[in-house]
Amino acid sequence: MNPILQSLHSRKSVRAYADRPIEPEVRQAVLEAALQAPSAGNMALYSIIEVTDPDLKATLAETCDNQPFIATAPMVLVFCADYSRWYGVFAEADPSTRRPSYGDFLLACCDALIAAQNTVVAAEALGLGSCYIGDIMERYEIHKELLGLPRYVAPVTLLCFGYPTEQQKRRRKPPRFRVEDIVHENRYRPRDMYAMIAARGGLEGPELARWIDAFRRRKWDSDFSIEMSRSVKAMLEDWARE
Repeated sequence: MNPILQSLHSRKSVRAYADRPIEPEVRQAVLEAALQAPSAGNMALYSIIEVTDPDLKATLAETCDNQPFIATAPMVLVFCADYSRWYGVFAEADPSTRRPSYGDFLLACCDALIAAQNTVVAAEALGLGSCYIGDIMERYEIHKELLGLPRYVAPVTLLCFGYPTEQQKRRRKPPRFRVEDIVHENRYRPRDMYAMIAARGGLEGPELARWIDAFRRRKWDSDFSIEMSRSVKAMLEDWARE
């Protein structure tokens, strides 16, 4: 298999890291990869905050739904949607220009996430493990202050990087859905979600029902999920207010 495709297929989330620092040249290569990502109009509507302060890492480990491994990750990057730079020069050119709104927010989020995925692919190629932390979208007011975010800059994802432990290297990657489950031709066509989950996990009958209910309670009706929706609403209102 092509080495890039092999890397994509083998990559899995890594939450435990070896006691080994990331070499400066490896760190630089990961960051350079982010900037090679495609972006809307080549505007790079994102900023990356590298968190090196141990106290700030420890705080983020708590505010991002109490995940201690964030505090010990050798490299932590926060990817932010950022329209502040471009809006600044647009407004200077024409003070009556419109303010960033909802569409601009989503476009900047896309830019940030594409750049983030570039770092994940680069890290995997260099032997690093990585883990996305969506919980940075929670507690918007706290994270805005902690990271010193001005208006039109919002946290989209946090990524942890480090060399995986031997146990993490051996850990099996969770199975994915099939291409035919996800890909539609020309028009959207509803899929049987029960069948998709059953095929992916080898579950059936009461076991399938129990799994879905447990997953619902853990990921959907959980406190963190409810807080994330509240926080993103506050984020959008702050972004788009007149």
